Amino acid sequence: MPYSKPYKVIIVGFDGVLGSALTGALDLFSFTGVSWQRFLDETVEPRFDVQIASLGGVDIRCSNRLIMQAHCDIRQVTDCDLLLIPTIGDSIDKVLSQNAELIEHIKRLASTKADIASNCSGAFFLAQAGLLDGKVATTHWGYAKKFKADFPLVNLQENQFVTQAKSTFSSPPDQHSTAQVSSIFCAAGGSSFYDLALLLIERYCGREISTQVAKTQIIDSKRGKQNSYTNVTLQKSHADQLVKQVQAFIEQNFAQPMQVSHLATMVNVTPRTLNRRFQSAIAMRPIEYIQAVRIEQAKRLLESGEITIKSLACQVGYDDISSFTRLFKRATELTPKEYQNKFSRLAI
Repeated sequence: MPYSKPYKVIIVGFDGVLGSALTGALDLFSFTGVSWQRFLDETVEPRFDVQIASLGGVDIRCSNRLIMQAHCDIRQVTDCDLLLIPTIGDSIDKVLSQNAELIEHIKRLASTKADIASNCSGAFFLAQAGLLDGKVATTHWGYAKKFKADFPLVNLQENQFVTQAKSTFSSPPDQHSTAQVSSIFCAAGGSSFYDLALLLIERYCGREISTQVAKTQIIDSKRGKQNSYTNVTLQKSHADQLVKQVQAFIEQNFAQPMQVSHLATMVNVTPRTLNRRFQSAIAMRPIEYIQAVRIEQAKRLLESGEITIKSLACQVGYDDISSFTRLFKRATELTPKEYQNKFSRLAI
């Protein structure tokens, strides 16, 4: 793609930001058009002008206590091609409450033709600004329940690594324009930021440049879903003690034959009542929770080392290998063998 002037990227800096997300974004965009060219002794052509902007241009204290110097004051930023909100590494509620003014500037810049993107819990900034209402979005799976409770108007797709929605303030280009309609992007969390960055680099600079960045940074792009990373046993942040009691029993006895009717008798309620209370507390039926706990244990066994599928199925409570394999793939989007190859501590 013919080279033009660098695209302007503004990374929002704030106290409590995750340091690696802030510096990672700075590195990836700054070295686009640079690293590959240096390796091949070609002319260096930076494709992005990247700046970290904070309120007042003050230094930023990251959640890992690293102090980062901002390049500019976000109050002085009038336009950009891409506005990026990195991960919140500190308490989400605390960071949001301390940055009401910053949120106003995010809203202001969203009213321009800029693309907006967030990584992980950075989506909470966009949701707080009202920019995600009625739109698809994603965040780290560990924050999904809180996100849904705080922002019910957002169409959260917590299994997705990256989502894209049309910006509220976008207007289609006219017939003589080749400009792209601005969008709002969200990445799930952790290394999914790299998938977001590569997607954005491809959006601005084309597939070839995006591939160059992936190769120079040795990034294995996923662009899939985060099902295989979730942990169902984290779903305990509710107040229903009866459901917690049944959850604990399931987690301790998952390898044994288990029926919902027996679980209901154990806590002196009807199966219908137990189903209703599980749905209310964790948005799952008891049978779904049993299956999820078994799959979770299977994942741990696969991560630990070599194990046959037959032995694995038996250890987590399944006699039918085909049924187990089908349930496992539906839950993780990987076969047990694929999961083992990807996550086993013994995998090379």
